[in-house]
Amino acid sequence: MPRQFFRKYLPDPERLRQHKSLRFLGDLLTEPNLWHINRRSLAGAAFIGIFCGFMPIPFQMLLAALLALQFRCNLPFSVILVWFSNPFTYVPIFYFNHWLGSTLLNVSMPPPGQAGISLARLTDFDWMADNLLGLWQFLLPLWFGSLLAGLIAGALAWVVVRVGWRLIVSRHWRLRRSTRNPS
Repeated sequence: MPRQFFRKYLPDPERLRQHKSLRFLGDLLTEPNLWHINRRSLAGAAFIGIFCGFMPIPFQMLLAALLALQFRCNLPFSVILVWFSNPFTYVPIFYFNHWLGSTLLNVSMPPPGQAGISLARLTDFDWMADNLLGLWQFLLPLWFGSLLAGLIAGALAWVVVRVGWRLIVSRHWRLRRSTRNPS
């Protein structure tokens, strides 16, 4: 069953509650719904983790954890799935998101390397105040594309987990039936 596979890799909620840096959460981490391994909990966690991974924000894992707490989905699975978005995949993911948003909003995308925005400029508040409209025209397609891509990819992840779980359980039932009745 899929449950044994996931349970093998999940941390113990009681050990997490005792962890020094997580004590401030108290009994919140021992909420049973956050650790259930069933089709509904893992499908919801898949949606949350993939959706948060597409968001161009810092602390994506924190957002995934908060959403998992709010919607009572599997906490570790939702946080782990955010890791598909990492320093090696940021550029292709966010470029695609910006392209998608630009295409759907019918906004022209700046040529690569000529967006005019750099980290040094983002810390210069005078430059930001002077170019607020230009920043908005750059960030709006990125956010719109990120939300749309996150919703679509999250929904696909939700469907894959639900259908995959069902197929695995059906296969186990067929195998169990065939071993009982070898005729």
